[in-house]
Amino acid sequence: QVQLVESGGGLVQAGGSLRLSCAASGRTFSRYAMGWFRQAPGKDREFVARIKWSDGSTMYADSVKGRFTMSRDNAKNMVYLQMNSLKPEDAAVYYCARKFSISSQYDSWGQGTQVTVSS
Repeated sequence: QVQLVESGGGLVQAGGSLRLSCAASGRTFSRYAMGWFRQAPGKDREFVARIKWSDGSTMYADSVKGRFTMSRDNAKNMVYLQMNSLKPEDAAVYYCARKFSISSQYDSWGQGTQVTVSS
């Protein structure tokens, strides 16, 4: 089992930046990829970004491409989400999650961190 803890959320003005962090512990060697998701009130949870652990390659939702950057620190078992040029529509609870293998679903989730963007 993997435990994930997000941090770094907060209140920021539109156009500002935040950096989210996700600390992984437990069976951290067992993963194919890590992802960031978000859920705004009244909306479904949506994919934001993911990073493959083996080579660091990334993928982003179209809505955040060019503004958000996901990265990892293998030694610290951390993943990050640098969010720039934030918009009010980016406001949500952000979750990090682990994908065990290429064919599996994301199966371990953190508790989430709130991001609020004021206009």
